[in-house]
Amino acid sequence: QVQLVESGGGLVQAGDSLRLSCAASGRTFSSGAMGWFRQAPGKEREFVATVNWSGSSTTYADSVKGRFTISRDNAKNTVSLQMNSLKPEDTAIYYCAARVGSHASTSQLLYNYWGQGTQVTVSS
Repeated sequence: QVQLVESGGGLVQAGDSLRLSCAASGRTFSSGAMGWFRQAPGKEREFVATVNWSGSSTTYADSVKGRFTISRDNAKNTVSLQMNSLKPEDTAIYYCAARVGSHASTSQLLYNYWGQGTQVTVSS
């Protein structure tokens, strides 16, 4: 069992940066891939970024590529999402997710555990 708690959300202006963190508990954290997803008002939840178990492989949605960076610290059981050059369209609830499998994945269906989410609002 893995429990995930996100933090770091808030209200920022366009062009600002924000760093989201996800604290994980559970023995399987270091062996599983992690991901960030987001859900904007009135839209379905979508993939943002994922990292494999070791942190050596990452994948990003085209909409955030070059602006967001996902990283993990297995010693501290945390995964982070550094978000730079934020845009109003990045406004959403951001969710941290963990999967049992070690390979990074863009598919929500492959994630076994989810956090409660943290709100990110970007004003223009």
